[in-house]
Amino acid sequence: MTSTTRTPGALTVGTLRPVILKLAAPAVAMMACHFCFNLIDAIWVGRLIGPAALAAVSTAGFYVWVLLSLGEMVEVGLIAVAARRHGEGLPEAAARAAGAAVLYALAAGTVVSLLGVALTDTLFRLMSVPREVATLGRAYLDTWLLGGPLVFGFFAIEATFRASGDTRTPFLLLMASVILSVGLDPLLISGVGPFPRLGVEGAALASVMVRGGGFLIGIGIAWRRGLIRLDAPDWRAVSTVFRVGAPLSLAGVLLSVVYMWLTRYTSRFGTAALAALGVGHKVEGLGFIAISGFALSASALVGQNLGAQQEGRARQAVRITVSYCLAVTTATAVAFLTIPETLVALFTSDAAVIADGSLYLRVIAFAQIPCSAYRSPRGGQGPLGCWASGSRSRSRPSRAGSSWRCSGSAAPGAAPGSDG
Repeated sequence: MTSTTRTPGALTVGTLRPVILKLAAPAVAMMACHFCFNLIDAIWVGRLIGPAALAAVSTAGFYVWVLLSLGEMVEVGLIAVAARRHGEGLPEAAARAAGAAVLYALAAGTVVSLLGVALTDTLFRLMSVPREVATLGRAYLDTWLLGGPLVFGFFAIEATFRASGDTRTPFLLLMASVILSVGLDPLLISGVGPFPRLGVEGAALASVMVRGGGFLIGIGIAWRRGLIRLDAPDWRAVSTVFRVGAPLSLAGVLLSVVYMWLTRYTSRFGTAALAALGVGHKVEGLGFIAISGFALSASALVGQNLGAQQEGRARQAVRITVSYCLAVTTATAVAFLTIPETLVALFTSDAAVIADGSLYLRVIAFAQIPCSAYRSPRGGQGPLGCWASGSRSRSRPSRAGSSWRCSGSAAPGAAPGSDG
């Protein structure tokens, strides 16, 4: 089914700019698709049910963000590990690492989901939200957590494809899932035709159903292509996946905790203010998904080039990716300052929510460009993790490469990469 013959990575040749854009475009689209599930839920419940339901889905979404951040740990770590193996010409080793990561993701997703179910009441009590919002939020979150393990698994499958240089397959799986979610949400929320009327629970159920289906289809495709070995997982890779992905994951968790803390104080101003905070959080995420998509795609690019001993090309890939991230954050900042009302109105027609949400976006606009340093490759996301993933490899980074890893500057005497 698989081969141990060394073959060069698909991302180690060619002019960098078109390679980065070709790899990043579907990666950004995939991040947008991940983001869209909760976004779609918020839009439909806000329009079909009202501000209280919108506030409920938004506050529950902060814990969902915790889960997604933990799932991203597996994704970033596995891309760093498996991409390096592909770059070294060891597809069998990459497949075994992917198998271990998928099984670990399913186990971790189960534990985190069970913990979430146990803490749901405490979570909403700590956020001090109105009783109606808490009731609806618990219903949404408890339903979403049923599919938590499959959501974690999908992150691992996505990373398996991307590490091999294939961003098209996971993108198609995610796009199909999003389209199905757009159609299923209103049917399950409102009970159209033969579907039951489930309210906010219907929105959560639609999201986990389509994501779970995408995971099962994806694992079948990866198995047929020899990209994953569930029968012979390399459990040693799990510690590296965890070590590389944990810093980014913890940063996402802390960001969610900050929003939970903000929710506790925002709730004093009523349901409209809570709904506005949730909308602002989601719209703010539009810039982050583009940056994350570029950074995750660069993880595969840097990983393969490090595996192929092309450190200069890897450094240049990071520089170019950072410039694209800065362009994205500049554009989102301008949009938040000029058309905030239009963006908030996508979620609700409530005047109070639109007013509060617009003010939030105008203020947060000034933080967009600095945030690119946090989420971009130089800020510590995926690509730099590829250096760490090779710490136990037979081909260790050179002294020059280690210097770049720590400081973000070019290593003395390093061969320049092509920037197109």
